[in-house]
Amino acid sequence: MTEPIRTRRENAVLEVTIDRPKANAVDLATSRIMGEIFANFRDDDTLRVAIITGAGQKFFCPGWDLKAAADGDAVDGDYGVGGFGGLQELRDLNKPVIAAINGICCGGGLEIALSADLILAAEHATFALPEIRSGTVADAASIKLPKRIPYHIAMDMLLTGRWLDAEEAHRWGFVNEILAPDALMERAWALARLLESGPPLVYAAIKEIVRDAEGRDFQSTMNKITKRQYRTVDVLYGSEDQIEGARAFAEKRDPVWKGR
Repeated sequence: MTEPIRTRRENAVLEVTIDRPKANAVDLATSRIMGEIFANFRDDDTLRVAIITGAGQKFFCPGWDLKAAADGDAVDGDYGVGGFGGLQELRDLNKPVIAAINGICCGGGLEIALSADLILAAEHATFALPEIRSGTVADAASIKLPKRIPYHIAMDMLLTGRWLDAEEAHRWGFVNEILAPDALMERAWALARLLESGPPLVYAAIKEIVRDAEGRDFQSTMNKITKRQYRTVDVLYGSEDQIEGARAFAEKRDPVWKGR
């Protein structure tokens, strides 16, 4: 048996690959492994960006492993830190995550993708929330998807389980770019390296603000920012990096970010 999750690190970028033939479905044990990997990514100051993808070119992830469920995995079992797939409930993940969708992305697999900050898709990638057909609810997607794309399109997916191709997913705005299959990971890594070169304390502040603002009105969020009530904003405003950014701009040079 091979490991269900493969990782590869290059400098400050971590690539995470779901590798569970034949379809990259996620069972409880795999979810717990993913949770540990992403929690370690969150807590490792030497890592700045993560890429999540699937092995092969047919499946990104179809979500919950129904065969494992038939063998006794409980749908409300222990998914580990971060919930299903290790991402969608992981607290304080203030680093960029890129999802590189290399094929079928449905159910919990789509919920994992929606937990990323940027989504790249191969031309043949397809997307759906088929839970309705098996008499269950796409819980995380029911919360997230109507906030990401037009309400009526999200409800169409949730209520009918219909499939979207990459072009339609891009048109509705939850896919950033569509790429040829052999260019997908090259583009994901190019984007990751771009983010790797950026200011990690600013990324952290952006992610905390965006996450918290989902449940707040505009003015209360602005008040929290200006009063430095976000931990990440307070760290940023007192950091060497903020001074370095101003100096680099004044001196017309590229900044050197230290993350402190």
